[in-house]
Amino acid sequence: MRFVALVSLVGALAIITAECNSEGDALNHLKTSVADTNNVLLSWDPTLVNPCTWFHITCNSENSVVRVDLGDANLSGQLVPQLGMLSSLQYLQIQNNSFSGEIPRELGNLTKLVSLGLENNKLSGPIPSSLGNLKSLRYMTLN
Repeated sequence: MRFVALVSLVGALAIITAECNSEGDALNHLKTSVADTNNVLLSWDPTLVNPCTWFHITCNSENSVVRVDLGDANLSGQLVPQLGMLSSLQYLQIQNNSFSGEIPRELGNLTKLVSLGLENNKLSGPIPSSLGNLKSLRYMTLN
C-alpha cells in the first residue's frame, strides 16, 4: 500500500514539474527573443524547475504562472507564440516597451486572462480574431 502511495506521489510531482517546466520554457522563449538592455529578465533562469521565483512573475498556490508584469521594462523584440502555453495566466502586462511585430494569435489560448496590457509598443498587423476566445477578459489596451 505504501508503494502505491509513493508511486502516486511521484506521478503527481512529475505532472506538476512538467507543467512548471513548460511554463518556464514558454517564458524563456520570450526572454531569448527580446533585447533586455536593463537586465530586467536576469533572474529568469531556465535551469530552475519552475519560474515562480523569477522577478516579474506571480504564481498561484499550485505554482502555475498567473501574472507576467513587464510594463516599463525597456524591452524590445517580438512577442512569442509560446506565451499561449501559460494556461493559468490571468494578467499579461507588457505595456510601455518597444515590442514590435504582430500580436500572436496563440494569446487567444489564454482563456483565464482577465487583463491584457499591450499599449505603447510598436505592434503592427491585425488584431487576432482568436482574442475573441478570451471570455474572462475584462481589461484590454492595445493602443
